[in-house]
Amino acid sequence: MLPTLRRLYSSTSATSIASQFLAKSQSLPPHTHTQFLDANQLQRFSATLSRPELSQSLPKNGTPLPACYHLAYFTPSQVEEELGQDGTDTTFNPPHPFTRRMWAGGELEWIGGETNRLKIGQEVTETTKLVSAVGKNTRAGEEMVVVGVEKSYENERGVALIDKRNWIFRPEITTPQMPASEPDQVPLPEGKYTRDFTQTPVTLFRFSALTFNAHKIHYNREWCRDVEGHRDLVVHGPLNLINMVNLWRDVQGRDVVPKKVTYRATSPLYAGERYRVIMDEEQSKVSEVRIVDSYGKMSMVGQIERA
Repeated sequence: MLPTLRRLYSSTSATSIASQFLAKSQSLPPHTHTQFLDANQLQRFSATLSRPELSQSLPKNGTPLPACYHLAYFTPSQVEEELGQDGTDTTFNPPHPFTRRMWAGGELEWIGGETNRLKIGQEVTETTKLVSAVGKNTRAGEEMVVVGVEKSYENERGVALIDKRNWIFRPEITTPQMPASEPDQVPLPEGKYTRDFTQTPVTLFRFSALTFNAHKIHYNREWCRDVEGHRDLVVHGPLNLINMVNLWRDVQGRDVVPKKVTYRATSPLYAGERYRVIMDEEQSKVSEVRIVDSYGKMSMVGQIERA
């Protein structure tokens, strides 16, 4: 259906395309995907995240999914021929030329709280609808389309989680970009709670495989450096989100879900480069969290609200 819709657009401006794309997409019914939450996927995902509490043995039925681990389920199902040139799922892509996707941020709300969590052994339905599409300009003046989707996750007790995501779609690359050079390193900032990471190609491959994410920036160095101009493999935005929330869970000292998480990606992180998750002391049930790389750049900012 989406390829047919794309042929109907007469203007190539971001604002016009976004407006028409939103109207046509919202005329279609929401996309639903029902899945059994299996223990094997949770165990493998936990191993990828180096979390021994759920990776050393197969989780039992009824084990609650840690916050944000639903991202290992409800993965895209497009055949390879339907993927974008960069390997991305195109289900919610605006039409040409805005086909280069980046995960920009979002908001998650556990409306079921502790009384209705997603758990191993449940049959859960994900319902996805496109809620916004806006044409904007980057600071350099390049047009882009910002697309927002809302996903709800419902088990036998009702909706447990609402996951709102924003994606940025930039024009496809027609001329290969020069690889970015590595800046001068600076000391990582201190904070109340910190955790350092240096992601490896193995971790990025495993995360891509478990989330069925074929985006080439996460596993194809040649594509990263010779086409998109990145200096190395790009760390997944959702992986950074999960690592922020895992630090918060560990500080809480028990497996609880937040009431709400908001986050925004601001700059890419790369394999082999050290970065730090920093979380401040909680104020009025809200913890400010940020990720800073070894060059002084903020890569992600977020707020985690406790129930």
